[in-house]
Amino acid sequence: MRSQEAELSALDHQVVTCRKCPRLVAWREEVAVVKRAAFRDQEYWGRPVPGFGPWDARLAIVGLAPAAHGANRTGRMFTGDRSGDVLYAAMHAVGLASQPTAVHANDGLRLIGTRITAPVKCAPPANKPLPEERDNCRPWLARELAILRPTLRAVMVLGAFGWQALLPVLADAGWQVPRPRPKFGHGIQVRLADQDGGELSLIGCYHVSQQNTFTGTLTPAMLEAVLQSAKAAAGI
Repeated sequence: MRSQEAELSALDHQVVTCRKCPRLVAWREEVAVVKRAAFRDQEYWGRPVPGFGPWDARLAIVGLAPAAHGANRTGRMFTGDRSGDVLYAAMHAVGLASQPTAVHANDGLRLIGTRITAPVKCAPPANKPLPEERDNCRPWLARELAILRPTLRAVMVLGAFGWQALLPVLADAGWQVPRPRPKFGHGIQVRLADQDGGELSLIGCYHVSQQNTFTGTLTPAMLEAVLQSAKAAAGI
């Protein structure tokens, strides 16, 4: 096992044990006990959800937080909910996932050159983390991106929350984030340089929330187009 791979595995195990935010701990555990009727016969994960994807990823996809009855149930990012259905179908269509569905953590899904993560690792009430919860979780995201840095060439961000949470992490890591900071927008691309001459492409995309996909704000074609751009920027 390579050093980068071992570091990422160790980080994932540390993430799972985090109990820093009392509100999130209480909520994720309550959901895991009460459950949704459709899943009442299943054992919920009910813990923080680590990132998912290979240690040598060239592309990172940054979301918001686990869904209460999705990743908080299955233990894997965007797995077991309708947002994940849309995301993984599009990733498979452009060659970034081995299959178009994500049902449970042991369903055989593999990501190709891509790792999915989030700035908040626990399911929040109403899908709305508090600013202090985002800040408490920031070191996990910072460490994850630091481990991926040798291979990382592009980051695709799903939604404004993830965009705003990610920019200070990149700035603290030495990436030259413009001032004023670039605003989130669907399809926007920003190239960031670092002091060593490296370059990172930052790409915005509407979140794959049901609110966006059901209303047509984000269509499969729109999502696939941004994923194709991110794939090209990452050199996958």
